[in-house]
Amino acid sequence: MESSETSKRGFLVRSLDMIERVGNKLPHPVTLFAIFALLVVLFSGIFASLGVQVADPINEGEVIEVKSLMSSEGIQYIFESAVKNFTGFAPLGTVLVTMLGIGIAERSGLISAALRGLVTSVPKQLMTAALVFGGIMSSMASDAGYVVLVPLGAVLFAGLGRHPLAGLAAAFAGVSAGFSANLLLTSLDPLLGGLTIQAAETVNPEYAAGMNYMMNYYFMIASVFLLTIVGTFVTDKLVEPRLGKYKGSIEEESMSHLKPEEKKGLWFALFAILGTVAVLSLLVVPSWGPLRGEGDVTSWPFFQVLVPIILIVFFVPGFVYGKVTKSIKDDKDVANQLSETMATMGSYIVLAFVAGQFVAYFNETKLGTVMAVNGAEFIQGLGFSGDNMFYSILLILIFILVAGMINLFIGSASAKWAIMAPVFVPMMMNLGYSPELTQLAYRIADSTTNVISPLLPYFAIVIVFAQKYDKKVGIGTLISTMLPYSIFFTITWIIMLVVWMLTGVPLGPNAPIHYPG
Repeated sequence: MESSETSKRGFLVRSLDMIERVGNKLPHPVTLFAIFALLVVLFSGIFASLGVQVADPINEGEVIEVKSLMSSEGIQYIFESAVKNFTGFAPLGTVLVTMLGIGIAERSGLISAALRGLVTSVPKQLMTAALVFGGIMSSMASDAGYVVLVPLGAVLFAGLGRHPLAGLAAAFAGVSAGFSANLLLTSLDPLLGGLTIQAAETVNPEYAAGMNYMMNYYFMIASVFLLTIVGTFVTDKLVEPRLGKYKGSIEEESMSHLKPEEKKGLWFALFAILGTVAVLSLLVVPSWGPLRGEGDVTSWPFFQVLVPIILIVFFVPGFVYGKVTKSIKDDKDVANQLSETMATMGSYIVLAFVAGQFVAYFNETKLGTVMAVNGAEFIQGLGFSGDNMFYSILLILIFILVAGMINLFIGSASAKWAIMAPVFVPMMMNLGYSPELTQLAYRIADSTTNVISPLLPYFAIVIVFAQKYDKKVGIGTLISTMLPYSIFFTITWIIMLVVWMLTGVPLGPNAPIHYPG
């Protein structure tokens, strides 16, 4: 038995090593996105000339055609949209603005001191679980977890004398592969729920009227604990052993004891954080608060402006800490630290320009939409009957796998669901399964494959964070590191879903497994 387990583990490690070697032989991410962009232009011309089109699943009677970028209009678009594609690249502003606040907190010494204090007070055996759990819960702040928690995970593990890339991977897994799970409602619930309810209305308006945005809430609460356990296991037993011991110098620096002035600075920084939060709460808590809205909490203006709020929450205590410890003496020091932070983002800015072109071309040509509709039609054409539980579960599994494959090419959860919901929600209702169950299966597929998709908007910035500790990190390294999370999250989440289906426990308030119609 022991030799068998060793053999299995050896095979897994060898497989991941092969994926890493092959992946790292790919061109630099900047070059790779440039190649992708050129391929989109080429294939758009070919498919458009062949008249490739699909029926529009949203607007009945209309069709979606592939738009050529090799035509006169397409070439004009390429030149006219270049600047807009760059500045409109979704993660660019989020990353740069957030990094301004983090930069002051880091270069003033606050983050280093806080983490050194943390590693001496928190049990080491709980650190991985805390990091994965924090990553999962970070979806409350939308995409902020990518640029806040992922790099902090690496620094935290380095401070413990562990491999920083393991900490980065654990945080990335929680933030991205566990994006759908949370103990609270997030902006994703009404975003997807609205599309699901709209699709259900086409079959049974009365049933749709009784649906709510909390339709997957019970399942997602349980998922937080499941994914935390699985993510901890994968990190400690698979990912970190494969990475080996980190030999960088950051370990000793991070583990040094706090000096008296650093302890004093941390206390003042804590008071600064509490004061900042108190002031910001006045914008949200009172009924007259300008960032407070009406109706569902996740639709309040507060959740739309989290990026500048995060900037303030990091900047203020970082500045206070710097003043107390003398690492910031005047405004020139602040300006210099901000400039130094932006200087480190140069490679990401270059990557964002090329990636922005590719994403814009992909959307403009409708290639992603055509791919998603064809995937939906493939599943629908299988013709499984809802009378047989085995076939029904098999259909759900195939749906998860196809949706996961589509997610490798189309990152936006709402964009994919806007295409797929009008097809799958009615189909599953006709088979006797609720719209709530269909949406849940989609959320599983959409989350678990995020961490292995190079086309995820934040995939590039994670590589940049990783290269701080290992200059050789490439696409292959990150994919091979994150693949175990994707596999184990998918398998355990599916098992949990199947058990839930067999027991018939509601997925959320007034959200059954079976469609009563």
